Formats: sequence, structure tokens, C-alpha cells
Amino acid sequence: MAHPYLGVEVAPFLFLLRAVFVTVWILLGLLTELLVFPLLSRKRRRDVMSGWSRGLMAMCGVRVRVLGDPLLNGPVLWVANHVSWVDIFVFNRVRTTSFVAKSDIRRWPVIGLLVAWAGTLFIDRGQRQAVREASGQMQDCFAYGDAVGLFPEGTTTDGLDVLPFHSGLFDAAVQSQVSVQPVALRFLRRGRRAPELAFVGEQTLVANLWFLLGAWGVCVECEFLPILPVTAQTNRSELAHRARAVIRQALIAQ
Repeated sequence: MAHPYLGVEVAPFLFLLRAVFVTVWILLGLLTELLVFPLLSRKRRRDVMSGWSRGLMAMCGVRVRVLGDPLLNGPVLWVANHVSWVDIFVFNRVRTTSFVAKSDIRRWPVIGLLVAWAGTLFIDRGQRQAVREASGQMQDCFAYGDAVGLFPEGTTTDGLDVLPFHSGLFDAAVQSQVSVQPVALRFLRRGRRAPELAFVGEQTLVANLWFLLGAWGVCVECEFLPILPVTAQTNRSELAHRARAVIRQALIAQ
């Protein structure tokens, strides 16, 4: 069965099988958050979240290929292009990461609960103080030695190129003098680039799940690019420009 516009081949039986496993896994995750997390230390919670994200990606049929050298210890700001709701869990599979995301995501059915559980820092762009408040939360995470993730495009794309970056939240890394590591996310299906798997435009979450869970050979390449050092004198706009440039180069070179 194929989508009439995108030409995506979907295996209905595979979708149903994966949907059952994913539903059970999500329910287990929500129960863990409710009953187990209050008993765990911060470190143990993050370990559990990372392991749960590995399981979710496996059950969705998404293979994650990590390229480059991710900074796995100490505070870091991971800056990436944004393709899908899957992105957050791809990163959590590598290292538990607190992402900055628009507050609308919190209201998504099920996925909103999951990304909140993953430690997402929600920003309400309609509020004048939103960037300042989010920046303060990011600095708190850096103080704990955590990784923070940022999608500076502010929206999802098909993953073939990169939109201009918003530089406001780069200020948190400058203020804390935390290194910035750009990351390029490439979605592939059977070895080729797969923009049809992006969660973009007017597509519903259900439609995106139909394509994703019913597809064979899905892989997300997560390429960690060279770290950009940050000092108190670093200009946030220049930092955002440099991060976008190296990510864009990595995306269009493949």
C-alpha cells in the first residue's frame, strides 16, 4: 500500500505488529514515570530514560547509527536539525538529553507526555520572557553537568537542508561557557535519504506513525560534528551561524 503523494510503501501487518509493541512500551514508560521515578536518583532516572528510548526506537523499527564523537560526559549543548518527533528519542538513546521544545508539543497526544518525561524544557513563544526563562533552565541543566538539546530552526523540515537558526537560546551556552556540538540528523530508508519520513507540514501524528511503523529499513544517522568552543566573549549569532554551516555541509554532502 502506498501513499498517493509521497509514494511510501507501507506494510499494514508490520504497522499493526509494531503499533502493539510500541503501545505496551509507552504504557510501561508512563507507569515507570508515575511509580518508579519518585524512588530513583537523578542519575538513575536518566539511565532508565536512555534505556527506554533504546527500546522505543527498536520497536519502531528505527536503527540508529552514531557517527563522530559525541560528548558523553559533562555539560554540552547539542544543536541539531529537526526532522521528526523521533529526534528527541534518538538523542536520548545516545545520552539522556534535556531538549528545548515549543510548548505546543506538550499537548500532543501521548508523545507530549513522553517528551515531558524525557526532561524536555518547554518554551512558550507567545510570552515575552520565554527565551529568558528557557535560558535559565538550560543553565540549571548545565550546572548539573547535563546535555541539553536544541533545534534552532524552530520547526521540522524534510532533513535535506537546514533553515536559518534562531540564535537566542545559544546565549545559555555563552553565559555558562559550555561547548556547543553540532549534530546532523539524516533519515534513511533502505539506504537512501527519506524525506517522506519527516513529520512536517499539515501531516498528522497518526499519519506519520503509519509511514514510520509500516516501513522497512529505516535508519537515522546521528553525526556528531566537531565541538565549537565557547568563551564569555563568543557572539551568539556567530555561534549559531557556524553551527548551522557545519550541519548544512554534513547534510548536503551526503
